[in-house]
Amino acid sequence: MNRQAFKSSSLAFVSGVLISAIILLIQTKNPATAIADFLTGSFTSVYYFGLMLNTAALFATAGAGEAVALKSGNLNIGGEGQIYAGGFITAILLVHITGIPVPVAIFTAMAAAAGISAVLALFSALLREFKGVNILLTSFLISAASIPFIDSLIAGTFRDKTGNLLATPAIPESERFLPILPPSPLTLIIIIAPLICILTWYIVYKTAGGRHLRIWGIAPEFARYCGYSEHKTVCLSLAVSGALHGLTGFLAVCGTYYTCHSGFYKNMGWNALSCALIAHSNPLAVIPASLILSWLFTSADRVALTQNLGFDISSFLQGIMLFCISINFIARRRRT
Repeated sequence: MNRQAFKSSSLAFVSGVLISAIILLIQTKNPATAIADFLTGSFTSVYYFGLMLNTAALFATAGAGEAVALKSGNLNIGGEGQIYAGGFITAILLVHITGIPVPVAIFTAMAAAAGISAVLALFSALLREFKGVNILLTSFLISAASIPFIDSLIAGTFRDKTGNLLATPAIPESERFLPILPPSPLTLIIIIAPLICILTWYIVYKTAGGRHLRIWGIAPEFARYCGYSEHKTVCLSLAVSGALHGLTGFLAVCGTYYTCHSGFYKNMGWNALSCALIAHSNPLAVIPASLILSWLFTSADRVALTQNLGFDISSFLQGIMLFCISINFIARRRRT
């Protein structure tokens, strides 16, 4: 990320934080305490610190997927449905696959999660190629259709009959990632997620396919003149984007929730998009961007709890942040 891009992203983020702080000042009865808790609370508690890192890892994995789509000049906003599908297939396979070694079962679930979400994203690419339909629209509609379908499966055939939660049965303990910072939910995904971002960065910036992808995103006419296949680039970029969202669902089930419950994906896809926009579509820059956004939202949830605010305050702040980042993104595209 160059200096101008860094300044632009910093301005968008600072604007979002300032607006969020003003809202907290208006909403709380003790503004000084609320602001102090908002700024430092996530670092003073082992639970909230681990929760912040764990959430950042999920944001980073999905954010890398959004970055790939943006680099190709497309916008995949079906991330939440893709994350949900990846988490659902992971939970189902790990519960029902028995009699094989644990590493094989985990690898099978991971491949299935990446594969099913890649297919969902690839469907948008194919609709664009053969019907000329906008990827932004189709990715959203496919996600909006898949979410209630998965909800119905969880509420019906695949629901855990031992509890009241709308969720699949819990995966076996042998197939869960090891906790790192109890009692927080932090697990090994804090190590896996940065590795995924680094690998994605290498593919985008150090391979011939990644170079073609970036040229199509920056200068489509030049890419066409060079003979680079638009069909291949769009399909591969959307498939990789979907696969990384599916991996996010896999990591959420194996490393955080240990089940696929209805709604675990909520806001995860939009926050990943925010990370990718802040990072200017650079998978490496997605790592610090995810940490910053995770701190913001974890702190907002903590303040909502300690100051007796509605828990929808966090979603409200997420909307403010996405709005500020989107304004910056649109202005940058117009300048370009």
